[in-house]
Amino acid sequence: MPARKIIIDTDPGQDDAVAILLALASPEEIEVLGITCVAGNVPLDLTSRNARIVCELAGRTDIKVFAGCDRPLGRDLVTAEHVHGKTGLDGPDLPDPAMPLQDGHAVDFIIDTLRAEPAGSVTLCPLGPLTNIATAFEKAPDIVAKVQEIVLMGGGYFEGGNITPTAEFNIYVDPQAADIVFRSGVPLVVMPLDVTHKALVTKPRNDAFRALNTRAGIAVAQMTDFFERFDKEKYGSDGAPLHDPCVTAYLIEPDLFTGRHINVEIEVTSELTMGMTVADWWRVTDRAPNAMFMGGIDADGFFALLTERLARL
Repeated sequence: MPARKIIIDTDPGQDDAVAILLALASPEEIEVLGITCVAGNVPLDLTSRNARIVCELAGRTDIKVFAGCDRPLGRDLVTAEHVHGKTGLDGPDLPDPAMPLQDGHAVDFIIDTLRAEPAGSVTLCPLGPLTNIATAFEKAPDIVAKVQEIVLMGGGYFEGGNITPTAEFNIYVDPQAADIVFRSGVPLVVMPLDVTHKALVTKPRNDAFRALNTRAGIAVAQMTDFFERFDKEKYGSDGAPLHDPCVTAYLIEPDLFTGRHINVEIEVTSELTMGMTVADWWRVTDRAPNAMFMGGIDADGFFALLTERLARL
C-alpha cells in the first residue's frame, strides 16, 4: 500500500506535538504533504511556532508549515493555556525554530493541494478547531468532493465535554466551523473524548518514552509530565489522555479503534450547550449517518505503536 497523503491541521499543544511526531516517524504509512496551523490551544503565532519546533525535533525541516486563521468564524477566540502552559508546549526546553514559515495562507495551501492532487487521494487530519478546514470549504466548494476522508479529534458523547459540561474544546472554540465540516458530506472519522480518555499516559507508559533516551522520547515524556497535572487533578485519573495521537494512530493501525457509523450534528444555537456533538449513538433518529464515531481503543496496542515509532526519531 502506498503511503497515505495527509495534511495535518493543528494548534500545538503537547498532544498535537505527539501526533505530529507519530506521523513523521511513520513514512511507510503516512506522507505529510504539509502542516497547517490554526488558533486554538494558544494563539496562532504560538501554534505556528510550535509546529516548526516539533518538525525540527523530528529532524524534518523539509515539512512545509503554514499559518492559517487566527480566530474562529464568528466568535471570540478561547484558548487553553491553563492546560498547555503559556507557550502551548510547556514542559521540555526546546529551542526556537530555525525553519521558516511558508509564504501564503494555510487555507490557500489546503485548497491548492486538493486541486493539484488526484481526487480522493488526500486525507485531512484536524487536531484543533476546524476553522481552516471550514474556511477552505467555503472559499473553494469544488475541493469538498476531492477530500478522501477527514480524520479528526473532537467532540464527546458519553464523556460529555472538557471545556463546558457538554462541549469538547476543539469543537467549542469554533462550533460554526465544525457545523460546516460535519455537514459537508466528506467521510468523517471522529476521535471523541470517549476514546481519548481511554488513552492514558500512565507512569509506566511515560517511563517507556523516557527510556528511549532520544531527544524526541525525552521531550514527549517531559510534555506529558507537564500537562498530566491538569488532567489528574480534574479527572482523578492515572495519567493524562493523549487526545490527538489517536488520529495518527488510526491512519497507521485502524483496528486499534472501534466505533459506530452514526449521525453527528453540532449545536450552534444554544449558549448552554454550544459546541456539543449531538451523536445519535443509539440511532434513535432517522438522520442519515455522517461520521464514524469512535468509542473504543486498544490502549496497550496504541502505546506500543507510539513507543515503537518514537524510537525511530
